[in-house]
Amino acid sequence: MELVGGCYEQILFGFAVRLGENWTLVPDFTHHAHTASLSAVAVNHRYAVTGSRDETIQIYDMKKKIEHGALLQHDGTVTCLEFYGNAHLLSGAEDGLICIWNTKIWECLKSIKAHKGHVTSLSIHPSGKLALSVGTDKTLRTWNLVEGRSAFIKNLKQNAHIVKWSPSGEKYVVVITNKVDVYRLETASVCGTIITEKRISSIKFITDSLLAIVGDDESVRLYDSESQKCLCEFKAHENRIKDIFSFEKEGLHILVTASNDGYIKMWRLALDKIQSAPSLLCEVNTKARLTCLAVWLEGAAETKENPNKATASSSQVNEDEPPLKTKKKKVCWIDGDKSAKGDGHSSKRRKSEGPQQKTKLQSSE
Repeated sequence: MELVGGCYEQILFGFAVRLGENWTLVPDFTHHAHTASLSAVAVNHRYAVTGSRDETIQIYDMKKKIEHGALLQHDGTVTCLEFYGNAHLLSGAEDGLICIWNTKIWECLKSIKAHKGHVTSLSIHPSGKLALSVGTDKTLRTWNLVEGRSAFIKNLKQNAHIVKWSPSGEKYVVVITNKVDVYRLETASVCGTIITEKRISSIKFITDSLLAIVGDDESVRLYDSESQKCLCEFKAHENRIKDIFSFEKEGLHILVTASNDGYIKMWRLALDKIQSAPSLLCEVNTKARLTCLAVWLEGAAETKENPNKATASSSQVNEDEPPLKTKKKKVCWIDGDKSAKGDGHSSKRRKSEGPQQKTKLQSSE
């Protein structure tokens, strides 16, 4: 299991999670892959992908610890990334496009002009047949992924910046600044609203009825999505929280938070004592301004991520497939216990659609 986090300083961090009586986070790698700040990160059973303001998507093979290449389809900041199972990836960007990628050969299967403005967020239904997206054109759009076309457009009064399906796919949430509207799929109408004091930066379904919300303050808040009541609130950081992730391992519900204070923290959540603050399992100071977070769960078949992702039934990635035949070269890595400082002087890559070079990930000592 490994925490991966991106930051304003153009760095991707990797921290191995050592389990035991006391959980610890051990620096694994620190990679300067982008020429601008990181804006999104996503993981599946094998790969981690990062999006950036440099308009590229970088791919990392987490099992072989090599940089797998780059996807250069977008002409704008890559704002959102989401895997579906082990076969597909969806990306959204400020160019208004949503791209559907085959993650076996890293080919762009379809590029959809999704919004007149930026794509700010997307979410794939657990069935893999539908996706939702929101953008700066004040619309919420439903996509038929089987046919690759628009299925429904809902006009919003303001621009939304987050959309997220529940684990069952029976409801979804749309976030506009500090307001969360809860929708039922059956009626496509709002069944409840949650208002917070500050702007919301990330939201995660722990279960179908339990929502974790973080934003421009130091606290994590847990809400009942049915009653919209706040069940628990606790101070997690010294600065605003940028992202939150959750998963279940060996019966434990784990929350992971990343903040502008530089810390990534792991929390144990007791669902039977939801009104009590979660206990801190471990933490690490990256000394960077964190922007995005994910957890790579090695052996994902045995470990359930929240929210659940239905696995694709075909075109599964062969874990023993040979790497793409591209030129390898050695790169310089930064020690995992040092602060990240991007130089911002690297030249931008030439535009193309396929993965580029591979480089070996060297572990931090």
